[in-house]
Amino acid sequence: MNPMHSYTPFNRSRLLFATLLLGLGAVLPAGMAAPEWAPKIVVVAMFEPGEDTGDVPGEFQYWVEREHLERVIPFPQGYRSLRMNREGTVLGIVTGVGTARSAASIMALGSDPRFDLSKSFWLIAGIAGIDPHDGTIGSAVWAEWLVDGDLGHEIDIREAPADWPTGYIPLRKSTPYETPRTPEDSSEVFRLNGALAEWAYQLTKHTPLLDTEGMAARRATYVGFPNAQRAPFVLKGDNLAAMTYWHGKRLNEWANRWVSYHTDNRGNYVTTAMEDTGTAQALTWLSRAGKVDFQRVLCLRTASNFDMQWPGATAHQSLSGEKLAAYSAYKPSLDAAHRVGSQVVHAVLAGKVPTPAPPSPLPKS
Repeated sequence: MNPMHSYTPFNRSRLLFATLLLGLGAVLPAGMAAPEWAPKIVVVAMFEPGEDTGDVPGEFQYWVEREHLERVIPFPQGYRSLRMNREGTVLGIVTGVGTARSAASIMALGSDPRFDLSKSFWLIAGIAGIDPHDGTIGSAVWAEWLVDGDLGHEIDIREAPADWPTGYIPLRKSTPYETPRTPEDSSEVFRLNGALAEWAYQLTKHTPLLDTEGMAARRATYVGFPNAQRAPFVLKGDNLAAMTYWHGKRLNEWANRWVSYHTDNRGNYVTTAMEDTGTAQALTWLSRAGKVDFQRVLCLRTASNFDMQWPGATAHQSLSGEKLAAYSAYKPSLDAAHRVGSQVVHAVLAGKVPTPAPPSPLPKS
């Protein structure tokens, strides 16, 4: 147990017993484990390759070090131990990579009797690939729409009809982008609180972001893509979550049409990552149970790399240079996630966040 915890042995045993009961799916007796903490905001990261501090950073390390998340809280029912600041106002979680791990980790946290998260804000903050039509590496993107890129049918494009633009077909459909679209009932799309996302964008849109000579050289190759050739900036745009790390011009075209299709042309694909619909699914069900408020959820993705090749290159050439910790803007994108996201955290702690609107009807999923 972290020495900063001021628990007696009796309290520690109660917490361990409560955690064991939770893991076994038991119902805790009344009064057995009243919530210990009610954090004002939960920061959600997806991966950390090593330790929480002091080595090559992942999405969690800058939050731990810069926001002083010094309390270590055992979390055996999730991917990794939780972290919290001394005041108990900021809670941090690493979900693990992919929608399966993120959904399981967030559901485990939301069901943990040690926490009252019913009035907590949630900030998903991680890195992503970015569409060079919309933005550039090192940029920070606030999302309103989270679209799943896995649920569906697929035919290898070499076996698909010649006039098909893609082999990906929406679930329960027989041709790409077939209309009318099936009403959402299987986690294909989630819509966050648009007013809250706009507030976060307005708060942070002038944030100076890190830039490097290497980033400038990479974006200079994207001739004909004016947004890709800009210095890093804060923008709004929507996220496509898929367990497969895809790359290339053709899949970029698919991603744009897929997001547009699933949002009835209201969303604009800008970033690609792996976890956000899993996180949103768990938060949806937890909100339905009254354990969280889905209207208090924000998603920030920062661009570590472009999602497709530059003009004159192949998809393979572009992808081969983009590996974890060696992305074109790896550390600058991690810095941007904290640099931009921390402004929202501090606004929440200061009580300067607008009151979320009453919850809208939740998806049937």
